[in-house]
Amino acid sequence: MFNKLFFRLVKRFRHSAAPGWIVLLIDMLLFTLAFMVSEAFALRSFAGLTLEAVIFKYAVSCGTILLVFLLFKSYKNIIRHMGLNDIFRVLIVCALPALILGAVNFINNKSHIIDSELLLSYRAIVMLFSMQAVLMLLARFGLLYIYNQYFKRSRPFCNVVIYGAGAAGVIANNALKQDLHMEYKVVAFVDDDATKVNQQLDSVPVMRARDVLNPKFVASKKVSQLIIAIPTIRLMHKQAITNRGLDLGLTVKSVPHISLWMNGTFTSTQIQDIKIEDLLERESIKLDNINIVREVLDKTVLVTGAAGSIGSEICRQLIQYKPAKIIMLDQAESPMYDLQFELKNNEPYCKAVDSMEFVIANVKDQARMEEIFERYRPQLVYHAAAYKHVPFMEENPYEAIYVNVFGTKNVADLAIKYGTEKFVMISTDKAVNPTNVMGATKRMAEIYIQSRSTDRTHFVTTRFGNVLGSNGSVIPLFKKQLAAGGPLTVTHKDIIRYFMTIPEACNLVLEAGAMGEGGDIFVFDMGKPVKIYDMAKKMIQLSGLKDIEIKEIGLRPGEKLYEELLATKENTIKTYHPKIMRAEVRRYPLETIDMEYGELQDIMYTLDDRKIVAKMKSIVPEFISNNSIYCELDKKEKQEN
Repeated sequence: MFNKLFFRLVKRFRHSAAPGWIVLLIDMLLFTLAFMVSEAFALRSFAGLTLEAVIFKYAVSCGTILLVFLLFKSYKNIIRHMGLNDIFRVLIVCALPALILGAVNFINNKSHIIDSELLLSYRAIVMLFSMQAVLMLLARFGLLYIYNQYFKRSRPFCNVVIYGAGAAGVIANNALKQDLHMEYKVVAFVDDDATKVNQQLDSVPVMRARDVLNPKFVASKKVSQLIIAIPTIRLMHKQAITNRGLDLGLTVKSVPHISLWMNGTFTSTQIQDIKIEDLLERESIKLDNINIVREVLDKTVLVTGAAGSIGSEICRQLIQYKPAKIIMLDQAESPMYDLQFELKNNEPYCKAVDSMEFVIANVKDQARMEEIFERYRPQLVYHAAAYKHVPFMEENPYEAIYVNVFGTKNVADLAIKYGTEKFVMISTDKAVNPTNVMGATKRMAEIYIQSRSTDRTHFVTTRFGNVLGSNGSVIPLFKKQLAAGGPLTVTHKDIIRYFMTIPEACNLVLEAGAMGEGGDIFVFDMGKPVKIYDMAKKMIQLSGLKDIEIKEIGLRPGEKLYEELLATKENTIKTYHPKIMRAEVRRYPLETIDMEYGELQDIMYTLDDRKIVAKMKSIVPEFISNNSIYCELDKKEKQEN
């Protein structure tokens, strides 16, 4: 009967704390028991004591401890999350009444106000409150043990290795013990500090990485999860540990930095999954902030394509350099609204709200863009507005040229007309030996602005590869496919790409823009190329899902198997920044460009995609189509030659 009642109560309160009055009632019942036992031992017998005397003693001591309970709210602690602070609080609420009653005894012995038989003796006080502390702690530990044992039967089981035997590792271990949905057992701590190896934490051994992260140990201990509990770990070290864990078939997670803990406390729900971005990210870049401050401080800055992945991050970073005004321009209404809401309602951006302007406009609209330049007269322009999706632009060359080429031309011409000091354009590695319409349009935009630099307006181009997490990139696609249960689709098993994080790319854009002197094309060190197929496999491992298929669907129109390696000794010159190189590229005479682009604009009015692309190929001779309907134009040109 009692068991049924107990488990019914446990089931009732397993997802919430028991009401405080229940805990208080139990504590007072324990006090009553302690009072009876302590008085019996202190007096050896109740003989000679009147009922009134016993009741008086009980009432005084009971009232005292009840007052302390209410004052310290010890009954409001959640027992299943009990820690050292809770134990310390129990000791305080038991010691304080003892001190109060002891003080009353001392005063009464001097003044004899109350009959001494009506007060607890010193011996009884010590026994009563010592026993009360023991009973309260035993009750709490007993309930905690029973509670955990009860839920072990219904929770899945997981053996864990924690990498890091410092404070974060201990906190992670304690948090895992309190998890309601999974029964975790930490089988080993791993630490790189030799002085900690062969020690123990919470009866769990601290071991070296090579003794734990190997197939034999993982199999013998049935380890299924690795938690990295070093919040300040170096990025490269974290990536190496993660890759080792994934190779062993483990689910890898990490403890975030303490600044990210909710309300300064940590629970198992805050242990983060390792993301593919963490494995591709590189160490943070060191910027010459003084150079960027000199470039941006108190200037009026225009950012086109401001609502996009790159444009919005450029805006976030520019704000910290305190421009006089930053004009954020984009044609996409909903993303622009989201950016406006973010910047106006979040620290530290909202402090600069008076310097922000949000403008809906299209860069290919010459009249609208002139009105904006005339009103704001920007001193700096960061031109990120562009169409960038290769397959779409292969099917819509007219729109690709109108925005990427003539939209850029509009903004560049207006920058000259209204005396802009510097124009920085965001380009792409796909502009190098382009095999698709999108890449060719970006190369044509580069050609145009490179020829336009004057003593008054300096034009700078920055080139880089794919950015992690940008709209339409491969990682968000894989995440959607994983959420749908697969398969993950790759265009080719051997396709490789260069990747940067969005903040890293935008950092370099600001740095390159500040160092550019006009007509420069800067390329970024993209690190090592990444095989997309391997990335897909790692994302499946990181997700913890099983039996997810990776499916090859073939190269899309205009897509390259390998992107060009930008940072080569043959076509780049070093700058003072180790990650930024100045590209040596062919320059075109201004008259030739004006003539060629004028002819292209005339052909645009025909709306004939083949004629439009053929003209593009004559302007950019290295534009050789790949896996595209426009490959025929290359064959035809070869036959004619």
